[in-house]
Amino acid sequence: MPLQFPLAVASISFDLDGTLADTVPDLFLAAQGMLEELGEPPRRIDEIHAFVGKGIPNLVERCLTRETPPEPPRLEAAVAAFQRHYHSVNGRHATLYPDVREALDTLAARGYPLACVTNKSEAFTLPLLEYLGIRGHFTVVVSGDRVARKKPHADPLLHACRYLGVVPAANLHVGDSKNDIACARNAGCPVVCVPYGYNEGEPVDKADCDALISTLAHLPSLLRPLQGG
Repeated sequence: MPLQFPLAVASISFDLDGTLADTVPDLFLAAQGMLEELGEPPRRIDEIHAFVGKGIPNLVERCLTRETPPEPPRLEAAVAAFQRHYHSVNGRHATLYPDVREALDTLAARGYPLACVTNKSEAFTLPLLEYLGIRGHFTVVVSGDRVARKKPHADPLLHACRYLGVVPAANLHVGDSKNDIACARNAGCPVVCVPYGYNEGEPVDKADCDALISTLAHLPSLLRPLQGG
């Protein structure tokens, strides 16, 4: 049954890459550094854009796969090289999407506890949020290496809900990809998507999520005021 808006929720979780911030410029530079180090031909930035979505190992494997996937030892070395290069550029060229800061400010002022739920490793996530100036908006940050299984598994969202003390059905997840939709469905959370993100190179279909909004500026209008707020 379709959800009825405005929606009554107790908390809100957000994906990071492609939802809150455009991080492809940093990922592109890290990928180019890795490929050059390994003696591989470069990739275009639009290719990196399409490779984002299931974590760094998957991105690196896609960078290296032209005909056949790389052997495990080579992939492991490539991931290590990518991480070294990414540490040096993480946050330097990433930017918040329009209206993100204002939406987070509005939701926090209304009393919603907020979570950031990402497949990015914590070593990259926390510095990035600091660079972007939004770390303080989140009650909890769930990175990909803080749970047993990353998105699209339910584990990251369930972990966030437990920390926030809310049942999954009362947490709204906001993302940009099939991974976010599947994670939310697996966890039992309603899900709203933005169309401007990555989603492995394909725009999300509004039929797959509970609502599709062009900007996070529209998110507060989808929500009922918190009880007593």
